Amino acid sequence: MVFVPLYFMNYLAHFYLSGSKENLILGNFIADSVKGKQMESYPENLRYGIKMHRAIDFFTDTHAITSRSKDLLREQFNHYSGVIVDVFYDHFLAKNWDEFSDEPLEDYSERIYSLLGMHSEKFPEGPRLMLPFMQKHNWLLSYAQVEGIRRVLTGMSRRAKFESKMELAADALEKNYDLFERDFREFFPQLVLHTADFRK
Repeated sequence: MVFVPLYFMNYLAHFYLSGSKENLILGNFIADSVKGKQMESYPENLRYGIKMHRAIDFFTDTHAITSRSKDLLREQFNHYSGVIVDVFYDHFLAKNWDEFSDEPLEDYSERIYSLLGMHSEKFPEGPRLMLPFMQKHNWLLSYAQVEGIRRVLTGMSRRAKFESKMELAADALEKNYDLFERDFREFFPQLVLHTADFRK
């Protein structure tokens, strides 16, 4: 059985924010497996994608709107609330994909998988081993459905070091669906603007 780390789940926004730049897509994909100064061992173009991923995470984790979303979850899910909100926001991006891109999400997903596959030999072990599962189960496309999110969160719950209850998080999404979507729609344009310099 291949161990897939907890953080390998919410990549649609990271890919989308990378635009058409392959180095950003690849760097964003491996960033969670690259710790501290390990980044210096990668080519400059990939380092830029890793830096972008970290900038996205910092902006998201410290933003007032995402904090508002996390407040709806904290009582039940405690410090896992941030991870869950990340997945929820990927759901709303996938569900409303045609508002953000002219390319169908199914085609976009296949293009991303193909790109990652061509460069997988450069990846750390975690993302390299995880990629076939990601493609087989078409995670990026599955985010568009609540049931897809439920499967993702249930899988994350099994891999969490401590009891997370994330298998119940899709119920919390349905309970406050409109509030989470409101927060996503208010937050995401700000994140797009915040990351614009990386795409130039």
